[in-house]
Amino acid sequence: MFGRLGAPEIILILVVVMLLFGAKRLPGMARSFGQSLRILKSETQAMRKDHADEPQADAHAAAPAPAPALQPAGARHAAPEAADADIPHRR
Repeated sequence: MFGRLGAPEIILILVVVMLLFGAKRLPGMARSFGQSLRILKSETQAMRKDHADEPQADAHAAAPAPAPALQPAGARHAAPEAADADIPHRR
C-alpha cells in the first residue's frame, strides 16, 4: 500500500505542498534542504573516515583506560603562567 507511489500520487503530494507553503517559499525551502543534505553527507563521510582510521583491536585484548587522577580542591596548575598564556591581558 505505502511502497508504491505512482505519478498521480506524487502529483497530488506536490499540489498539497504548493497549497500549504505557497510558491514563493518553496525555492528557499528546497535550497535549505539541499544544504542540509550536503552537510549530512560530509559529516557521514568524515565519521566513516575516522572510523576507518582507528586501529582495529580485539575487544577482549583491550585494557580499560586508567581513571584520571583527581586534584585537591585548592590545587593549581603546575605552571600557572603556561595556563594563562592563551588568555589575552586586559588593561
